[in-house]
Amino acid sequence: MKENSEIYMRHALALAKIALQKNEVPVGAVIVRRSTGEIIGKGYNQRESVRHALAHAELIAIDEACHILGGWRLPDCALYVTLEPCPMCAGAIIQSRIDEVYFGASDAKSGAVISVEHMFSLPYNYRPKIYNGILEQECSAILSDFFRNLRSKRKLEMSVRKLQSNINN
Repeated sequence: MKENSEIYMRHALALAKIALQKNEVPVGAVIVRRSTGEIIGKGYNQRESVRHALAHAELIAIDEACHILGGWRLPDCALYVTLEPCPMCAGAIIQSRIDEVYFGASDAKSGAVISVEHMFSLPYNYRPKIYNGILEQECSAILSDFFRNLRSKRKLEMSVRKLQSNINN
């Protein structure tokens, strides 16, 4: 699967762009059946849209893949995700027995694979193989742009509120 990692990461990036259009943190994920190369699970962040803490891209993709395969184990599967998984998603990856995890951008604040924590190195009963830095610049750029725009928007809103307050006083 490593030889096709950029192809599958581009699918995950396309899903991240859908999240971006919906004003979600732009993270996308796909699960690929390694033996066939078929994408069997897709997800993008939807926490704001569905107002649910568990609506992470990885969990949505895992859920879809479990339905397609008809069980909670995902043998012979690889996960491609644009951002390093958080602790919750890393736990779900361990529990679903995904063989390989490929991610683009590291997450210095919440990453549970190589950044803040190293969950796949802990003595759990299952440890997937990790491949990081796949299309890292593209994965990082979409996230950086999103957060830069969000900060600018909030700053503008604060300025407008302050101006309105001054006018009303």
